[in-house]
Amino acid sequence: MSDIATPPEPAESHGVSFPEGALGRTLFWVAVVFSLFQIATAAHLIDMASQIVRAIHVGFLMALTFPLMAYARPRGPAVKALAWGLAVAAVLVAVYQWVEYKDLILRAGRPTDLDIIMGVVALVTVFAAAYWMMGIALPIIAGAFLLYCLFGQHLPYPLDHRGYDFEQVIDHMAYGTEGIYGIPIYVSSTYIFLFILFGSFLERAGMIQLFTDVSMGLFGHRQGGAAKVSVVSSGLMGTISGSGVANVVTTGQFTIPLMKRFGYRAAFAGGVESTASMGGQIMPPVMGAVAFIMAETLDVPYVEVVKAALVPAILYFASAFWIVHLEAGKHALRGLPKEGLPSPLKAIKDGWMLLVPLGVLVYLLFGGYTPLFAGTVGLGLTVLLILGGTIVLGLPSTVFRTVFWIGLGLVTAAFLQFGTNVLFAAIVALLIWCALSKGGRETLGLIRDSLAEGARTALPVGVACALVGVIIGTMTLTGAANTFGQFIVAIGQENLFLSLVLTMVTCIFLGMGIPTIPNYIITSSIAGPALLDLGVPLIVSHMFVFYFGILADLTPPVALACFAAAPIAKANGLRISMEAIKVAAAGFVIPFMAVYTPVLMLQPGGPLAEAIGFWPAVAYVVFKTVGSIALWGVAVIGWCGHPLGWPVRLLAMGAAFTLIASVPMTDEIGFALAAATAGLIWLTGKRVARA
Repeated sequence: MSDIATPPEPAESHGVSFPEGALGRTLFWVAVVFSLFQIATAAHLIDMASQIVRAIHVGFLMALTFPLMAYARPRGPAVKALAWGLAVAAVLVAVYQWVEYKDLILRAGRPTDLDIIMGVVALVTVFAAAYWMMGIALPIIAGAFLLYCLFGQHLPYPLDHRGYDFEQVIDHMAYGTEGIYGIPIYVSSTYIFLFILFGSFLERAGMIQLFTDVSMGLFGHRQGGAAKVSVVSSGLMGTISGSGVANVVTTGQFTIPLMKRFGYRAAFAGGVESTASMGGQIMPPVMGAVAFIMAETLDVPYVEVVKAALVPAILYFASAFWIVHLEAGKHALRGLPKEGLPSPLKAIKDGWMLLVPLGVLVYLLFGGYTPLFAGTVGLGLTVLLILGGTIVLGLPSTVFRTVFWIGLGLVTAAFLQFGTNVLFAAIVALLIWCALSKGGRETLGLIRDSLAEGARTALPVGVACALVGVIIGTMTLTGAANTFGQFIVAIGQENLFLSLVLTMVTCIFLGMGIPTIPNYIITSSIAGPALLDLGVPLIVSHMFVFYFGILADLTPPVALACFAAAPIAKANGLRISMEAIKVAAAGFVIPFMAVYTPVLMLQPGGPLAEAIGFWPAVAYVVFKTVGSIALWGVAVIGWCGHPLGWPVRLLAMGAAFTLIASVPMTDEIGFALAAATAGLIWLTGKRVARA
């Protein structure tokens, strides 16, 4: 088993990698243990109080983050010593929370001096980890909120509060479930980590190759085929990954060079991949980490969030697909030779087993099971497929292989009756079988690597969730959200559209420096209740914030996803960002349309649904949205079968914007402008044909 004892070569992920040598092997195995701990608690193989699980989760995050970041690039011995000191201090905080758990509950609100010291250490380590992992922006924002708790009583009305002692602030932030260990870290320690592992295992099992082959076979030979492959494959990857930047650096390694060879401009190729990859966060069934936090925050079943995201996600990717189709037509970019492309049917036939965990996951999520149970089962089935796929290669005949798969299928199907223990018993049996064969030991190495990779990928998300708890703690302690919320409500009573624009600008502004998760949590805490007071359904208001938090990663000047694509595309990140905004047009349109007509997110309410019925309203709004998207694509690309001049493009843009609103007469005007646009396109097409 020596081949299992050594971790693989370091691979970059979010700027973090396992260093070489004994230190790297130690951290590698800490990551493996971290993943195993999270699986054991999710499957209730280990039962602990939720507060203890959260504290240990944060302890593991800190224990890995500080050494990995200290050795990610050359640093002096003082910095490395500081990193190890912070890591040890954070682990001691986790142990303290575990050992003192019951006593901390009994003396809640009356912290001892040691409680305060450990609380300060917890805050310092979380701030430091966030700074090292993702830069200064998020720690500055969280620090401003923390300072507001301590000194906000000195601000003028209406920004002031009654004042809180230092001990009270530390107790609120570092203990209980309102600060560091609040809802974000709870979701990180359960749903998010589990689904990151699920995606890591599927990727290593070959899911990226399967999605790419299917996309290439279906669309590679069509007009603009390479870019369409990028849109479809990234959308499919989004169903299991939910991480935009991770999608860029995985699928983008293949799709961006392919688009460039195909003839697309480098900046446009990077923009297409960035847009499609970020859309993975709104693509059911898994979506992004924010979706799980949203479900927990709103106290609704996860399937309700999926339902609200389904139609907008399809429209988002349809919009990207349409725009790359127009761009290809404008530059006469034809498809790849069909004979050299993979067969989608053969790809599915060869890799159909990889779709089983995803299918079961969807069935369980829509069947009313919790995301935690569905994710545990999906992960367990993926491991079984990886192990079983290795074992059948060593069986002597097709008969034995068929019997093996049937038997394994019957055993695993029993989880619906007897719970996940059946799955884990089957996994243990197959692990022992694999350990006794050479090929099996190589597969165990793959599983080990997936566990470490999953833990490493989860670090930025987990650290962000821990620090953003400080912001939520400030909201709950001081009621700070009310001040900004009242401002939005005051504007919205005069003009709802201006309130929405203000919320959008806030999301995009915050997104310039912080990831999607803290962006969503901050803006939803502030703007969500305010938009609810203005009559916007709660889940629609949260999806509005969610969308623009995602689009912030495409918006200049920071545009994180676009700058991740820049070295692959060998193009300027800002130029990629400008192209991405064009491709992601639907992302800017859909949230506004959903506010005015909630049926777009399959939510009840709105005058249209009351007038014509729910499903007719859904059909009408989808039709109108598709029309708006089509017109926007024509306007920004300037081509629809032939080149279009600026008068036609401006008319198309006016029609697209008019169809967004749902106030009296705008639909009629929008459809009239759309008809005029279509007529002009037809007339100019006839002139081009005669010429």
